[in-house]
Amino acid sequence: MQFICRVGTQDGRVLEEVFTASDETALRSDLGKLGYHLFEVRRRGAPKLALPGLGRGGRRRIPAQEFVVFNQELAALLKAGLPLLQTLDLMLERMHNQAFKAVLTDVRDRVKSGEDLSEAFGAHGDLFPRLYPSSLKAGEKSGELEQVIRRFIRYMKLVLDARRRVVSALVYPAVLVCLSIGMIAIMAVYVVPKFMSFFTELGTDLPLITQVVLSVSQFSTQNWPLILLGLVVGFFALRSWGNTETGRLALDRLKLRVPFLGPVLHRFAMSEFCRSLSTLLSGGIPLVPAFEIATTSVSNAYVRSRVEPTIQLVREGKAFFSALEASEIFTDMAIDMVKVGETTGSLDDMLSSVSDFLDEQVETRMQRLLSLVEPLMLVFMGTIIAILLVSIYLPMFSMLGSSKF
Repeated sequence: MQFICRVGTQDGRVLEEVFTASDETALRSDLGKLGYHLFEVRRRGAPKLALPGLGRGGRRRIPAQEFVVFNQELAALLKAGLPLLQTLDLMLERMHNQAFKAVLTDVRDRVKSGEDLSEAFGAHGDLFPRLYPSSLKAGEKSGELEQVIRRFIRYMKLVLDARRRVVSALVYPAVLVCLSIGMIAIMAVYVVPKFMSFFTELGTDLPLITQVVLSVSQFSTQNWPLILLGLVVGFFALRSWGNTETGRLALDRLKLRVPFLGPVLHRFAMSEFCRSLSTLLSGGIPLVPAFEIATTSVSNAYVRSRVEPTIQLVREGKAFFSALEASEIFTDMAIDMVKVGETTGSLDDMLSSVSDFLDEQVETRMQRLLSLVEPLMLVFMGTIIAILLVSIYLPMFSMLGSSKF
């Protein structure tokens, strides 16, 4: 029987190779004798599990908040002393999400057949965060599965809280932008045309600004279905392009260059990496495999593409802080703190401190951004409305000025 295995070697490399063994128990024993650390295993040619409600290709992730609640219940039951299989059976009885229930049923069956919990979750690929199976593996090796799960819960809560703050801070500017666009559209499509027939009856030469506004208003009124169709097609085309590797990389790089918002997203990506790596290292995962997994947890594709090549530097024996420096992504402050942590042997604690510091910077910068958004949007709206009003009243003023009483 052949198995596709993702293993870590003694020199820090991570390989994916095919091994032959009578069963998975014998395979794990053979790999242990060879000095390999097994991260993931699956039977070669085994059919993929079809999961209801998981969208295209059956690869949509389980909702993060629901996954956190699942792990809280799992940790509580394990702490109460229940065996793992009984714990999974109890959780299956109370599971309402049918997609998650199908996944958990497969996990339970795999554990019942002799697989480790980490391997059972790892077999489902990107349905779960990559650092989750690795964290479970560390807990199984150390005999502290419940503590490792609680550490992962703490990590997930911090990441979700950081994302929630960023999204909440962006809601207000988005509402202002939508209101501005709506008000301008009403003025241009409904109010301005009311004056068009009046200006036509005047028979006088219209100022350039009035001609431009009337032309734009007339074009928008007559062609609004085509404009709407173009916006919808453009949105889906951009979305499809953004789902490609090239498009995602370009868009994420563009996000980092947006004034004011770019530095916030940059620090958020650094915080994601540092917190993930800290969680893995504190769970006992070696630096190189932890570095690999933490890199995949970064949501920004451009930051991820700059960090990934530096993994090889650490494999070759370079200091971790010098690898981060080579990526040209991390700030000098973050690199200096990592250097201190690496020198003192407390890298996981220092990475956690770096992440906390970056989260504080994200929150502070978002507050500053919000304080600028309102006056800038008011100035923008005021300018557009002033242009519309001037274009409407300027011909009237010209007519009154040329009138003879």
